Amino acid sequence: MRLARFRDPAGVHVGVIVDDEIIAVQHLGLELPDDIPAILAGGSPRLDQITTGIDKATRRETLEDVELLAPIPRPPKFLGAGMNYATHAAELREPATPSPELTAALAAMGHLKAAYPNSPVPVVFNKQTSCIGGPHDEIWAPFGAKSLDYEGELAIVIGRRGRRLDVDGAAAVIAGYTVTNDISVREWQNYNALIWPGKSFETHGPTGPWVVTADELEVDALAVRTWVNDELRQDGSTSDWILGAGELVSAISQLCTLEPGDLIATGTPGGVAVVDGRYLVPGDRVRVEIEGVGAIENLVVEEPFDGSAP
Repeated sequence: MRLARFRDPAGVHVGVIVDDEIIAVQHLGLELPDDIPAILAGGSPRLDQITTGIDKATRRETLEDVELLAPIPRPPKFLGAGMNYATHAAELREPATPSPELTAALAAMGHLKAAYPNSPVPVVFNKQTSCIGGPHDEIWAPFGAKSLDYEGELAIVIGRRGRRLDVDGAAAVIAGYTVTNDISVREWQNYNALIWPGKSFETHGPTGPWVVTADELEVDALAVRTWVNDELRQDGSTSDWILGAGELVSAISQLCTLEPGDLIATGTPGGVAVVDGRYLVPGDRVRVEIEGVGAIENLVVEEPFDGSAP
């Protein structure tokens, strides 16, 4: 099942997608929450309700006639996994011609490795939830930023509360998946070891176009591709994951309680701009497409703020 959040002339709604149409849950003749995390928290019984209600829907709209929005605009947490693809880890550790930002990042990683050589925790950072945008919203190039980068990623959507989960338990709390672009300002990412300052600028977490429920998708070998304009920059597969979805969620659940609506970006394949310095600039159009899930496409524009005092 594909669940989306959308805007039409009557307002903002949550709907279920059937072929090229969308049905607002309010038109299914059921008492359902108008909120994707709340729907997912209801598990299979609630999804079965929706399936039953589709044939009784009183109104349908074509996808062309609505504006798709971020499926979960303010998740409780928006976390990201660093270096979770073997190809990305390799390009960072053994670059042919590293950019200045990558040189700084490699130095920082070297210090971290020396400081925490036996850490059992995967590289996980948070993106502030105010960075989330929709599947076709603009991406702002921040005032003064020199190294705006893209990272096409599959994002896990948590559907049930869970803590200290084993891998099987972790798989059970995964309700679905969506597409995200972990936009990164590399010089800010390298200013300290916390990573998040370079990950959390406004508009730097476009997501969508919908949530595909976990029962519809096997995620172990999905194609993950990113285009900048018409050039294919990333062409990877989740088969290249270092930690699978269940392993990653299990590891994170040892650190904090996971809640319905949490988003976990699972890492990016090789091909990011920090390796060769081919960064995003205003006018670029970035498309991230994940097999079986969907695609988001966003135009890069100048941030509507010039750095002066308000």
